[in-house]
Amino acid sequence: MPTDWSQLRQEFPVAQHWAFLDHAAVSPISRAAHAALCSWADDVLQHGEVHEPQWEQDLEAVRALAAQLLDTSPECVAFIKNTSEGIAFVAEGYPWKPGDNVVLPADEYPSNVYPWQNLADRGVEVRLVPSRDGRVILDDLRQALDSRTRLVAISFVEFATGFRVPLADLVTLCHARGIHVFVDAIQGLGAIPLSVREIPIDFLAAGSHKWLLAPVGAGIFYIRPEWFEFLHPVSVGWKSVERHWDFTRLEFCLKKSALRWENGTLSAGILLALGAALRLLVGLGIGQVWQRIEALTDRLCQKLSERGWRIFSSRAASEKSGIVSVCPRRQPARLLVRQARQQGIVINHRADRLRISPHCYNNEEELDRLVEFLQETDR
Repeated sequence: MPTDWSQLRQEFPVAQHWAFLDHAAVSPISRAAHAALCSWADDVLQHGEVHEPQWEQDLEAVRALAAQLLDTSPECVAFIKNTSEGIAFVAEGYPWKPGDNVVLPADEYPSNVYPWQNLADRGVEVRLVPSRDGRVILDDLRQALDSRTRLVAISFVEFATGFRVPLADLVTLCHARGIHVFVDAIQGLGAIPLSVREIPIDFLAAGSHKWLLAPVGAGIFYIRPEWFEFLHPVSVGWKSVERHWDFTRLEFCLKKSALRWENGTLSAGILLALGAALRLLVGLGIGQVWQRIEALTDRLCQKLSERGWRIFSSRAASEKSGIVSVCPRRQPARLLVRQARQQGIVINHRADRLRISPHCYNNEEELDRLVEFLQETDR
């Protein structure tokens, strides 16, 4: 049965106040995510930690949902506080040797650049590959690889342009040379289907607060099971070990799963809200979610193009995403974003271009409203 997208809008009260088209930044949350967070807070208010065992069980259900989203098993998923933490797990835990190098696009978000540059004192070279017209060209990445390349770090979707990287081809290329692949998935996970069974990514991290429609402060770290022992956990704690509830028995036996990277007490309320958000997305079906986002962004691009606006983002079927990057005509992008906010429309700007990022609960009327605003304002 087709999804009733107008009914889904009732789950997002933000739609009553704003045409919110900025999910590539920090998303609003759903009623369900809000209820989960408030329910946990009320529980702590009334009962303290008495119900902590139940929270532990509920969090494992959230882990199972995250694993379902990625098409993997729960043992491969650890919870993190943000994408940067997951990147640091890989950057700091990888067994580098002096002279090794890591390759990444030059236009990556800083979170996927600085942790690798921080390895300079360990003799690790960072090779930045320039983009061409907003695209990360596979042949350019190939040219940067050599016998000392150990890892390629790349985004599923580039944050400023919305370019969707050809992950399957990249992983095939890298694995044929014995090179690992890390993916910053925050700009695609929750909007575009991604199966780590079909595309055998080695490591992945994604925060909760963009396309996953959950609060800030949580995220997902994925690691292939064959790398549990390969990647050194640089930040261990009481929860990293097998018998973590036995506080009086010191036995340093790390968990034989991704959970060894969860070193301490988790932010249960935020993660339970993430669980509610995941339940919504998985229930809709990520395939359907992406079809809706694709239809909305296609409509937006068509209407803007018809009015003379240049769409910077690729709209090729294999390259497009939920992010639409648009070149301003006369007024600076920053000014247009501020003026749009005054009209109840939330968009953003990156690299001196407008960045528009609708989710599946947005509708055609909101996009038309944005188009008319831009047409009237940037004459």
